[in-house]
Amino acid sequence: MELAIGNEWDKVLAEEKDKPYFAELERFLEREYAEYTIYPPRSLIFAALKYVPYSDVKVVIVGQDPYINPGQANGLAFAVGHGVKLPPSLVNIYKELSSDIGADMSGEAGDLTGWARQGVLLLNATLTVRAGQSDAHASCGWQTFTDSVIKKLGAREKPLVFILWGSKAQKKEQYISPRHCVIKSAHPSPLSAYNGFFGSRPFSRANAFLEKCGMTPIDWTEITAYEKPDYYNSKGSITKG
Repeated sequence: MELAIGNEWDKVLAEEKDKPYFAELERFLEREYAEYTIYPPRSLIFAALKYVPYSDVKVVIVGQDPYINPGQANGLAFAVGHGVKLPPSLVNIYKELSSDIGADMSGEAGDLTGWARQGVLLLNATLTVRAGQSDAHASCGWQTFTDSVIKKLGAREKPLVFILWGSKAQKKEQYISPRHCVIKSAHPSPLSAYNGFFGSRPFSRANAFLEKCGMTPIDWTEITAYEKPDYYNSKGSITKG
């Protein structure tokens, strides 16, 4: 597993690839991809970072781990492959989005590349998973890696918004400077959405902060960047179509 993002993240995260945990993570993933079906495909593991360079991040949405069913995981938290039926969590995200900003989100795609292109980093806390087994890779080293990503962003002078859904995402708040905006609520899963996710208005609150800081707000209705989303070839570069 080569840590080569192709943008500023390569410099920002350069020290991570030399740490013992990352070498262990690489060996672990080599075995896992050889023996099991793992999501997302190798070329999409770092898709979230490839879409949004370090200095372009405006909003960070932290998820748990990739979806566990075929065709779903595309490397962006809460997103799914183009043309794939929306999972319940994403359905609830669209419901809250509609309630929050008054947009009709019915019939929208789920790849979320349109958000990423505007500076929304859709980061799962764990970047890979075994098919059918949620949290199967939660203890293999990814948490240390994504903690580092949050630390780097949390220390940035340019303000940004962190949207933390659920208790696991909220553990990363400790790495975020008070200069940034932190929006916390329950996870959008059907198991918890009615316990504080619905009605939390994260999208309008995020945009209010961005505008207050003199930045262009996110067009949350722009779900897909192109007619078809970008995917990455085996070398990690972008291929359209």
